[in-house]
Amino acid sequence: MSRKSDQYYFDTFLKCANFAYEASQLLNEVVNDYTPDRVSNLTDKMHEIEHNADHEKHEMTEVLIKAFVTPIEREDIMELAHNIDNMVDRIEDVLMRLYCDNIQTIRPEILPICELLIQNTNEVVELIKDLPKFKKNAEFKEHIVNINTMEGKADVMFIDNMRNLHVHEKDALQVLVWRDVFNCLERCHDACEDVASSVEKIVLKNA
Repeated sequence: MSRKSDQYYFDTFLKCANFAYEASQLLNEVVNDYTPDRVSNLTDKMHEIEHNADHEKHEMTEVLIKAFVTPIEREDIMELAHNIDNMVDRIEDVLMRLYCDNIQTIRPEILPICELLIQNTNEVVELIKDLPKFKKNAEFKEHIVNINTMEGKADVMFIDNMRNLHVHEKDALQVLVWRDVFNCLERCHDACEDVASSVEKIVLKNA
């Protein structure tokens, strides 16, 4: 599948996946040592990661517009690029939710789901690394299975967290605020699964 002239696309996919992994690490750093001031200070750093990912995606779009031949179909390149970029956007959304809602203390139940997000984005990185040589790599399918499995675990955490929130939290404002945070975190894991689905579609088309 991969020729030297095509490597630009795969390299850019990988760069953007690494931005998502970096964003997940930053989010985890924030929630594990949480203060409102730290959130305020680190929103700029998160936005820089998001901006860098957007820049890579836009540059690839410009290259794609001018390209005569591409390693995979153009619409598949754009879909995968969009879904990888969406991971970064969704992770930034979590931090912005914490910042905009002026959350003062972190609920401990979000720590495992943020830790799981590091694992999930790392698995996406490994999946993208293997994309150019998927026909020769037996571990390729395992990455997709692992991503789907982690998304399933995140679903269970989401349901448990929402149930616990609505049963035990008496402050209606806190229910609204944390419901949004939990939804944002769930969308992060959904975004990882969307990347896996895009890659799986590419593989099926090019097998």
